[in-house]
Amino acid sequence: MLTLNRVIPMLAAVTPGEGLFALTAAARITVTPETPELLAIGGRLAELLRPATGFALPLTAGSPQVPGDIHLAITDADPALGSEGYALTIAADGITLTAHRPAGLFYGAQTVRQLLPAAIEQQSVQPGPWEIPAGTIRDAPRFAWRGAMLDVARHFFSVLDVQRYIDLLAAYKLNRLHLHLADDQGWRIEIKSWPNLAHHGGSSQVGGGRGGYYTQAEYAALVRYALDRHIVIVPEIDMPGHTNAALAAYPELNGDGIAPPRYTGTEVGFSSLCTEKELTYRFLDDVLRELAALTPGPYLHIGGDEAAATPEPAYIRFIERVQAIVAQHDKQMIGWEEVAKATLRPEAVVQFWTPRPEGYALACAAAQDGAQVILSPATKTYLDMQYDPTTPLGQHWAGYVETQAAYNWDPTTFIPGLPAANILGVESPLWTETAETFDDLAFLAFPRLAGHAEIGWSPAEGRWWEDYRVRLAAHGPRWDALGVNFYRSPQAPWTADPKK
Repeated sequence: MLTLNRVIPMLAAVTPGEGLFALTAAARITVTPETPELLAIGGRLAELLRPATGFALPLTAGSPQVPGDIHLAITDADPALGSEGYALTIAADGITLTAHRPAGLFYGAQTVRQLLPAAIEQQSVQPGPWEIPAGTIRDAPRFAWRGAMLDVARHFFSVLDVQRYIDLLAAYKLNRLHLHLADDQGWRIEIKSWPNLAHHGGSSQVGGGRGGYYTQAEYAALVRYALDRHIVIVPEIDMPGHTNAALAAYPELNGDGIAPPRYTGTEVGFSSLCTEKELTYRFLDDVLRELAALTPGPYLHIGGDEAAATPEPAYIRFIERVQAIVAQHDKQMIGWEEVAKATLRPEAVVQFWTPRPEGYALACAAAQDGAQVILSPATKTYLDMQYDPTTPLGQHWAGYVETQAAYNWDPTTFIPGLPAANILGVESPLWTETAETFDDLAFLAFPRLAGHAEIGWSPAEGRWWEDYRVRLAAHGPRWDALGVNFYRSPQAPWTADPKK
């Protein structure tokens, strides 16, 4: 049965109409005004729809002139949609998608994609028909930050793997990709002023594999690829702990000046930069300067978690000094919740991850001082947790996180006493101790990441599990068509029919 209520994230407002829109071989995609950014959005929609339909779907500027066109337009008539919202009108004679900013058009195009049958994701021509019920949609996100984190330090993932992950994030209206670029097991970004970080520190990973790193050109290409899909990359260099790869590459950063062996295990909390050496801060200034120059987004993530090997007074002095370095490079500092032990600058962002009394207290203290908070509770959003004891990948130190548990929580009530005004949004970390391939990543991320995307985008009112699980099941054929190795949770009634 064709319906407008198949989309993830759940749409904010839907008004059904009468009749159907049918995408045909005569259709065009038109954009107004004719700008490179809008042409790119329209072109990307055409690229998504052409393989399965076999239609030419030419891209042109200007208003639709023939029935059956899909028209994308920027308009100032509805500024209440904000920078990411959109309005979609579906009628028998065409589709009109309007937004106040280009990002809204991009997200609206993802809705059009999801309203078509799942077979639209196939890379070979399918029989169709390509129909969408008539109606109007008005949609905008609940939270500004709707993110996912990918750990490429414990296991290294290629540029193509990360691009494929970006494509999946974009399909569900996520707008941040936090890349965990350095940890004990590996350093994954070329720093020209400290070349041995990548050459030596990047040559290991969990389990003893060869590791790898991104050249600056490769990283810059990833940043552009993400921005083309309205995703901001947030790079993280974890410090002062989680730094064995850096210490192995440059022993002078160690307290004793002795290089530790490269590390391939999974334990944490044993490494630390020497916080008393001036060389450490010159090193970090160089690293953050080069990374800031490669990253047009406003954020640099400095980690700050699990620094058990750093005495707390030294840790606090370190965070306060490093956040000043970040500010000197015109970026906002983000850190895991432990950074709230220090006195933070007003623009700092704190990322909550440990549902325990200390974690709750640090998040609330940061908000009290004016900081924005990203919620990534391990018991709900950590994609590296096993679904249940039988699933082959993941850990369970934070418990088992099945699909319903990942969906059934709300950011505004999760931390008692945390003001809703201080919640920047939600993020889903995927640590890779047990993930070695893209199929592993996909299995751990999906279907849970789709639920987190809905939590970040959709209004809390009307969001409920029994409705969501049915919509989720309809995405199984879509992921099959995309070659996504998702976990078929017994909590959803999966269907194999790509026409639905």
